[in-house]
Amino acid sequence: MPSIVLKVNAEQRKHMKEYYKPYLQAPPQYAEFQAKTPLASITAYASGKVVFQGKTPEQEANQWEGDVQEKKEKPAKQKHAYHPEDTLFTSSHIGSDEAGTGDYFGPITVCALYADKEEIQKLKAIGVRDSKHLTDDKITMIARQIVDLKIPYRLLRLPNKKYNAWQKKGWSQGKMKAILHHQAISKLLEDIAPVKPEGILVDEFAKPDIYQKHLRSEGWKLSENTYFMTKAESYSIAVAAASILARSLFVKEMNKLSKQFNTTIPKGASPKVDRTAAGILKSHGEEELRNAVKWHFANTQKAKKIAYDR
Repeated sequence: MPSIVLKVNAEQRKHMKEYYKPYLQAPPQYAEFQAKTPLASITAYASGKVVFQGKTPEQEANQWEGDVQEKKEKPAKQKHAYHPEDTLFTSSHIGSDEAGTGDYFGPITVCALYADKEEIQKLKAIGVRDSKHLTDDKITMIARQIVDLKIPYRLLRLPNKKYNAWQKKGWSQGKMKAILHHQAISKLLEDIAPVKPEGILVDEFAKPDIYQKHLRSEGWKLSENTYFMTKAESYSIAVAAASILARSLFVKEMNKLSKQFNTTIPKGASPKVDRTAAGILKSHGEEELRNAVKWHFANTQKAKKIAYDR
């Protein structure tokens, strides 16, 4: 039986246990927890080892690739090979970021934005900064101002109906994001041609080698001078602006869902989300809920339990 082993810290194992709550079983001796999904059996140990076993364990393990490190890490030199020099942040470059990945409701949205030195200053002047420090109302307001500046960008939306279809055929969320980022960046490079940016900075959600593996699986390759950096929106105004546009579109799509179901749709994946999903399940049926959510999230089983077990 094929197996995959990941090295996972205590906090991440706690998150995994919560994620697999609907699938938990009595764990074997020395194990922290064990779960069994349609794809694999997952066993976590206090040593930090998490073992995925079954017919297709890679599909189950791959969805954690942006959150955990594989047991055998790359040498430090390779690990940082795609980290940009600080000079890139004040140079003409493309920044790319996404929103909606951890939310049960709503689509994943990805934006790539190109800014030269002059446009970087304009973006700073209208208050562009890390979107995590901005309210939804502020994000919506700044997003309109970014559009008014006529700065080149490409904004993509992955509807959950397509998300669920990709997930069903074995795509991890990491692969979906890599493909979306690549598409947005490629289209933007076509838009600004013959201008060539001094670099492309992607807010890192997966190690560069994993990102490139996803691209190769679809016959694509990494664009020239592409760099990866965690919390890139805190350093690059272009990434921060892309993050704001991606988040603004996500907020707009969530507002549409609220109108569609005539109820306020909460963000995230909390117990409040479970209760909202259960209400929609009972009033609108499974198909409409499925098309509005990331169906493989643990929230689905929790919502079904709330809706039908009472």
